Amino acid sequence: MSEVTKVAVLGGGSFGTIIANMVAENGFQVSHWMRDPQRVDEIIATRENSRYLPGYKLAENLVPTTDMQCALDGAQMVVVSIPSHSFRKVVKQASEWLQPSQMLISTTKGIEADTFSLMSEILRDELPQGRIGVLSGPNLAKEVAQRQLTATVIASEDVELREQAQKVLHSAYFRVYASSDTYGVELGGTLKNIYAIAAGLSAAMGMGENTKSMLMTRSLAEMSRFAVCMGANPMTFIGLAGVGDLIVTCMSPLSRNYRVGYALGEGKTLDQAVEALGQVAEGVNTLKQVKTKAQEMDVYMPLVWGLYEVVFNHAPVAEVVKTLMLNEQSTDVEFVLPRDEV
Repeated sequence: MSEVTKVAVLGGGSFGTIIANMVAENGFQVSHWMRDPQRVDEIIATRENSRYLPGYKLAENLVPTTDMQCALDGAQMVVVSIPSHSFRKVVKQASEWLQPSQMLISTTKGIEADTFSLMSEILRDELPQGRIGVLSGPNLAKEVAQRQLTATVIASEDVELREQAQKVLHSAYFRVYASSDTYGVELGGTLKNIYAIAAGLSAAMGMGENTKSMLMTRSLAEMSRFAVCMGANPMTFIGLAGVGDLIVTCMSPLSRNYRVGYALGEGKTLDQAVEALGQVAEGVNTLKQVKTKAQEMDVYMPLVWGLYEVVFNHAPVAEVVKTLMLNEQSTDVEFVLPRDEV
């Protein structure tokens, strides 16, 4: 395959805009598809997406459009940054013009409600011949927009896709590592949203540093336990897409899921918390889906259970915490590499 010269980005939210602009600043031609014609007009006139990234100037070679066919035509790489609830619909729309040779990369961290499909699985369903990868890591959009040093992971079984993505996305402030564990990387980025809600809730309630440390560490144990049952490599979770993404999402008020949890800890209802956010918080839907799946597979996830009771059944946090502390004390580290016999 020839070198990438044009990239299409589908999705006009904060991270889609960030990716599109970074690629454009790296000298590639970028078509940025979005639904809203007013947003397209604004970017053309002011070089700014004021709804999601006010003050963030966009490169001149970033071309916004509502014409899907025009955006995809001639693009060797297509980045899909669409919220999980709309992901399949947009991919179906795009499939009319996509070619098997095009590389498809999802940046969406979520689970489809009715099917428990990750976004890479939706891409595979709709585009069986597609070359598919996922991008995930500790990548808060506002910090990337400020050009703060950031790292991410591109995961795919397609070696050339990984290499091309690294070339297209790498910059002085954005470093791209590679992985072949697509499912593990994607699950890490998806599951951590649940625990960010718990972290925000605990922060609002004034819980101490010991509590925060325990929460994040046991969250990582739950994430990897669940992911291994789903077929992922547990070692993926000690990397950027696992513990890295978990740390930033559980510690930063910039995290949408953390902010939802914080609002809940202040006594707001779930509807009030989501409304105040004004953007999609994937962790709310993910919590529902993972709790159901964990029950089906008989995976021990006490934090998921407790948070579900607080968020959806209005259980008193103090009572849930008490129950969690009385649960059976299991082993600390569950996945250990075997030692070679000498």
